[in-house]
This record gives sequence, structure tokens and C-alpha cells, in this order.
Amino acid sequence: MTEFTYLTTDEGRRIAYELTPGQGPCVVFLGGFKSDMTGTKAVYLRAWAQARGRAFLRLDYSGHGASGGEFLDGAIGDWFEDARAVIETTTSGPLVLVGSSMGGWIALLLARAIPHRITGLVGIAAAPDFTEDSMWASFTPDQKAELAAGQVALPSDYSDAPYIITRRLIEEGRSRLVLREPLPLPFPTRLLQGTDDTDVPPAVALRLLDHASGPDIRLTLVKGADHRFSSPDCLALISTALAEVL
Repeated sequence: MTEFTYLTTDEGRRIAYELTPGQGPCVVFLGGFKSDMTGTKAVYLRAWAQARGRAFLRLDYSGHGASGGEFLDGAIGDWFEDARAVIETTTSGPLVLVGSSMGGWIALLLARAIPHRITGLVGIAAAPDFTEDSMWASFTPDQKAELAAGQVALPSDYSDAPYIITRRLIEEGRSRLVLREPLPLPFPTRLLQGTDDTDVPPAVALRLLDHASGPDIRLTLVKGADHRFSSPDCLALISTALAEVL
């Protein structure tokens, strides 16, 4: 069993992470909503980086995986701050960000916050602004009324338990949106997207591609791939994209 290291942030959140030493730029994996750093993509990229002597950082946001805190207490801004705190405390020099689903949104927030450190970005079914454009926009009037009272339950494709969406998650997310103002990505950027993704449909990737500006941004659509994007072929595409931006 992997022994993780812990960082207590300025906000008092206890964040689990693992930094594998190696040459830079350091690859930083940012996981998705309710996922953790023991998932297929994180473990695959850790092994890929180790085999090449590449520095690699993975972490769990507060309320996720091995980190402290309750998931329902968190919001996009908290998880962005968690990632930034671990990155700034444990690394120096250039970074390449790999963001999966919600982690793609976190990666874009980091690119906006510390652009001088980012030299490449890979988005895997990136889900910028999903709290507003996917969740809130699809809620029925009854669900919006439930949310106003505190929270609403949504069915999950990944477990029998529903997703509990809090009012704070939606409202705090509105201060973190990245598709409403210019989004410069002045470094190699690769976006990977499955055509059978029902959680983050291809239209999201196309919107991000259209909205972002930069000299080297490419989108790859993979016919038949779903949101997990974890088949052997999809994992190989991730490592190929990572090698390109490095």
C-alpha cells in the first residue's frame, strides 16, 4: 500500500499527495469529481513518468481519497486551492498539467493563476464550468428549489449512491468559471475526448477548443470512448499527448 505524504494548507485542510522525484518539467495529475489518485489514469501516468525518470505529482483534493475533510463541504475553489498549495509547496520550476474531467477545469484555473510555471497541458474529457453549464443548466425547477434549501441528489452512473450536490458547490463555482472571459493557453495543449462520453459530451471539448487561445492547441476525438477514457488505447493516447507537450 502506498504511503502518501500530507500537507496542511493555510486554510487548515489536510491534503494527501505523492511526489515522485525526477527531471522536469514535473507532470502534475489532477483527478476528477469524487475520484482519487489511486485511479487507473493516475497510476498509469505515475508508472509512465517513473520509467522515464520524470518528476510526477499526484494528489487528492480535500474530501477526496486519502485527504482529510468531507466531500460535501468542498467546492471548486477549495480544490483548486488544495492543488495550488501542494504544487507551490513541493515543486519548483516548470510544470505540465494533466487534468481529467473536473481536473481539467482545475488545470485551467492553475494555468490562469500561475501561467509563468506552466509549459504544457493535457485535458482528458475536461469539464470546465460544469457546475453551471451541466448541473445548474439541467436542473428542473423542483431541483433548483431543493438546492436553494441546501442540496439536491443526482443519480450516479458509477455507484448506487447518488451524487449529493450542494448549494455552495454551485454558487462558489460561479466565481471560478473560465469560459466567460479570455482563456489564453500560450503553451502546447492537447485535449482528448471520447465521442461516447455522456458525462462531458464532445460539445464541451469543442466549446473549449473554440474559446481558448494559443499557438498549439489540438483536440483529439476518440470514437466510442466513454468518460473513463481508461482503455489501453486511451491510456496510450494520454501518454502520447503528454510526450508531445513535454
